Amino acid sequence: MRPIRASAILRIAHPAIASMGGVAMLWALPAAAQRAARFDIPAQNLATALDSFARQANVQLLYPYPVAAARRSAALRGEMPVRAALDRLLHGSGLEVARFGERTVTLRAAPVRKAKPAPAPRPPAQRKPAAPPAAPEAPVAEEIVVTGRAASTPLADTELSYAVTRIDADALARRGPLSTADLFKQIPGFWVESTGGEASNNVRSRGIPTDGYSSVALLEDGLPIQYDGGLGYLNTDQIHRLDATVARVEAVRGGPSAIFTPNAPGGSINFVTRTGLADPGYTLSATSGSFGYARIDGFAGIRLTPELGVSLGGLYRRADGLRDPGYTGDRGGQIRAGIDYDDGRARLSFNVKRLDDRVVLYLPVPLRLDDRGTVRGIPGFDPLRNTLAGPDNVAVAFETPSGPRLFDLSQGTRSRITFYTLSGRYAFDAATALEVKARLRTGSTLRNGLFPVGRPMGGDDYLASVRSQLAAAYPALAVVRIRYADGGEAFQPASNGNGLVASANLLSVAMPMREFVIDARLTHSFDRWGHHEFAAGATHDDARLDFDRAMGTVLLDIRGQARRLDVIALDGNGNQIGALTDNGFTRYGSLFDNAVLRSSNLAFYLADEWKIAPHWRVDLGMRWEHVGIGGRMEPAAPIDLGDSATLADNAVLTGTGTFTPIRRRFSGWSGTAGVNFTPSRHAGLFARLTRIARLPSATEFTSTPNRTDEAIVPIVMAEAGLILHHRSWNLSAVAFRTRFKRLPFTDYRFDPQTNAYLNRTSIADTATLGLELAGHVELAGPLALDMQATLQDPRYRNFSYTELVSGQPVSRDATGNRLIRVPRLSLSATPSLKLFAGRLRLDMELVHHSERFADIANTQRLPAFSLINVNANAKLTGHSTLALHITNLTNTLGLTEGNPRLGAFDTGGTGSRYFFARPEFGRTARMVLSLAF
Repeated sequence: MRPIRASAILRIAHPAIASMGGVAMLWALPAAAQRAARFDIPAQNLATALDSFARQANVQLLYPYPVAAARRSAALRGEMPVRAALDRLLHGSGLEVARFGERTVTLRAAPVRKAKPAPAPRPPAQRKPAAPPAAPEAPVAEEIVVTGRAASTPLADTELSYAVTRIDADALARRGPLSTADLFKQIPGFWVESTGGEASNNVRSRGIPTDGYSSVALLEDGLPIQYDGGLGYLNTDQIHRLDATVARVEAVRGGPSAIFTPNAPGGSINFVTRTGLADPGYTLSATSGSFGYARIDGFAGIRLTPELGVSLGGLYRRADGLRDPGYTGDRGGQIRAGIDYDDGRARLSFNVKRLDDRVVLYLPVPLRLDDRGTVRGIPGFDPLRNTLAGPDNVAVAFETPSGPRLFDLSQGTRSRITFYTLSGRYAFDAATALEVKARLRTGSTLRNGLFPVGRPMGGDDYLASVRSQLAAAYPALAVVRIRYADGGEAFQPASNGNGLVASANLLSVAMPMREFVIDARLTHSFDRWGHHEFAAGATHDDARLDFDRAMGTVLLDIRGQARRLDVIALDGNGNQIGALTDNGFTRYGSLFDNAVLRSSNLAFYLADEWKIAPHWRVDLGMRWEHVGIGGRMEPAAPIDLGDSATLADNAVLTGTGTFTPIRRRFSGWSGTAGVNFTPSRHAGLFARLTRIARLPSATEFTSTPNRTDEAIVPIVMAEAGLILHHRSWNLSAVAFRTRFKRLPFTDYRFDPQTNAYLNRTSIADTATLGLELAGHVELAGPLALDMQATLQDPRYRNFSYTELVSGQPVSRDATGNRLIRVPRLSLSATPSLKLFAGRLRLDMELVHHSERFADIANTQRLPAFSLINVNANAKLTGHSTLALHITNLTNTLGLTEGNPRLGAFDTGGTGSRYFFARPEFGRTARMVLSLAF
């Protein structure tokens, strides 16, 4: 028998399953059979008719293609129950219903029944009472997964040889994530830092020691949103927003991600979008939040014919900011328009998405340690609500050799990006298909931020630290004073409530980028020593990135919405004879980069899903990839702008006018092998071994084109898992081990004394052993419980470095230390209560993270913390819902990271009373009213 063929998945959320996030299929639900739909299917080939039926009934239909392709169907027109319509369509076709679910229907060839000879007459016998019919087996929830596989034929998650997390539209609505990164907190094995705001966050998976999205790929409909998620200052989440056009999310944890997707050893997260063909209908939602948050989301999908649909959707959002910057922090949105065609054999889709949005980039805030070593806020600064960013730094001029350059902090992370996506699939027959996907991305991203450096210190202590520098420049110096740059009033301890000051960098990075990526995949199924689903594909990416980075260092007071300070030198008569600063700047041009980068990637991959026996599967895959990195960079040199009244312009970094070429080439092989044993459709066990070659990223050569410490990093990942489904509970348990070798670690530290960055690099290994758990259980009555946990032991191996102590080199050994910022234990438990026949659902999410360290030396401890989040969802009518989302209900002060500008290797521990770190946001509340038709 040929493999069954899956028509397009047509999904519409249903109240009966709204209480179970991540469930894609429920068997034998009477509501599905009785639900009515309108059909208009002419007499034609049965395979084509079944595809049309699936679209019009809003179900996924699996059937043996050769049987259907050899038959013709009768016409089917009118409104009728879905099951009755299917029975009419199948009458006399040789097919019958094997399984009828709410969203998925499976057909099989009907057995040929031979007529039995009439039995010989028997004497009448006393009839025994008929035995009562056997009770039907209770339905068991199963997930159908298509991401991260060689073939598009759906498989239940129990049949997979890797771990997957599926988040459907109902779960997205229930949780109401504030950002893309916030959504990933629902994925076991992921450590997510979403404290940067709606963009520019960090994600780590399974002990992988790299930040941003350098090891976790974000996809949209199976194609990378950005081919290289590890580009400096250009995280993938900066150019992606969640909105009403997202139908579901499928996250592959480890497994075969690195075979099918670039830069994805830790996993791939696929955002599957809604279409007018698969998801016709209209949705509209309005959100109001406690921090000036206002947002509108909408989607309209129209099926023009059974084979053609159009859609339009997007969002617009405006907010003051999760921390108050004194101006509108977040403003903008995105819109997507698409058209889709699917006749059952040929499928074609085209959509355009435009993102025009700006969001605040939140950075570490000042904190203190009390006498017992407990982290506290500083008087005059609320660490849950305040930020150093403020109106005083919204419009500031940098002095440069070519004149002033305006810096606007209110721009934050500003993305103006357009995506054009075209995809198509053609089935040559039941066994062979060609699929091609392509995306063009144009536009630019501007990232302006205020980055605190060093540590907060008292004003007098700061003056003492710079007095010798001023005395050398101005011999007549008698007194040093601090005053505000905007008004000239003296800075006193009472000025900001704490008397503290700190240095900060006003950093601006402009990154215009054009990228084209195309993926072509040929799939073929055949029978030889079992059944094979084979795929061969190629991916090509071509990107051009302009990188323009400029920075100035300023002195600020410590307060919410900090103000710039000037340090002036006075003679014995009280006359100003000079200044350390100018308009608050201690150094203009403390960083400069100008580069043009080109990256060209070519990858070939092969994969085979081999069903060797009824309960056994073997999955094999390999990938070869080559990257060519080219371009040019302009070296920088310091220039004295010649203003003798200040030291701020004595060493302004600027371009030399000459360019150094960048020419680097890397290539490597990756491979994976997995095995799955499925003793029943309710249970699955798997094991997998993956070896990955991680290639360097283009922006690693922005400032140092001739660096020799960048090379291919070999990664070995092993995992083994168990997946169980029961009618009232399910469980996923995955053990993993991750090993990185020869990975460069760079200590990129800003020195407040010289107002310049210093860096050093050490090559080291890492190893992580861990366990991921996820489960759901229906408790007594209306109670249910969802839980997930990640327990891991991430360690550095073969890590040594040298640092200067009192001018002498001292060797340090970090072998055995824990990876920075990764907790040993992350735990989430969400009890839920469904009331009024499921029309009201209340969730309370309890989150706990164990202690972490902010540096490789493990000297700065980030304490353990716990959070409580609350979600309430009420179905008002058949078309409207109301949701309430409250995060950090108890206003917990939980630190997610320290201050990277203080150094990654050794921050000096907690010897100082004051320090910078980035905490979770304070309590927020949002209310969402949604309409769906």
